[in-house]
Amino acid sequence: MQKILIAEDDINISADLKMRLQEEGFITDVVYNGLLAEKLIIRNSYDCIILDINMPGKDGLAVCKTVREQGISTSILILTAFDEVEDKVTGFNSGADDYLTKPFYFQELLARIKSLLKRRPITTEVSQVLTIENLSIDLRSKKVQRNGETLKLTSREYEILVLLASSKGDIVSKRDFIEHIWGTRVEVNTNTIEVFINSIRNKIDKNFEPKLIHTRPGYGYFISGKPNES
Repeated sequence: MQKILIAEDDINISADLKMRLQEEGFITDVVYNGLLAEKLIIRNSYDCIILDINMPGKDGLAVCKTVREQGISTSILILTAFDEVEDKVTGFNSGADDYLTKPFYFQELLARIKSLLKRRPITTEVSQVLTIENLSIDLRSKKVQRNGETLKLTSREYEILVLLASSKGDIVSKRDFIEHIWGTRVEVNTNTIEVFINSIRNKIDKNFEPKLIHTRPGYGYFISGKPNES
């Protein structure tokens, strides 16, 4: 059975989530404190982690960042009462894989959890290293480098980058990203794709030349060292 950690300091919300996820067949642990959540994540193995941002001891974003620095790649879904783009960017940059704003419907949360748990390989190409100009993506180690410098991407950012790189300069629409990465059963706002793309650009292109990630207005995104070739 798959195991989920619920880190939520609202007793009513955490109790309801625990009961309903158990009814869906999941094993669940519940904590109400960020510091305790961090200790449990480091010491135990979970299939998915639900992190509330506002928790005593240590907030969810700080926990998420520490967990990623420890090399733990377990899928993390952030819960928050905020819905600003800046908050989402902060969450994704901290290492979150998905983001859900309160109040939410349980069925939406469940769909997002299942999507994270059933994440499938994006590419089946024989080559294990994707290279575009001075950017390299090792599909075995999931290491991303630019000019030999290792870049830290969240798991979701990595998936998006691999899909772009695998398209070999072809345009990938926002709908393509959603269907290939989140799946058709999950409702994802297309603005979420813009947030991820901007975050990836800050890591991949901001301090390097040539710029690789490009936008074709009205169509989507493509990756190339020659922006006029697509």
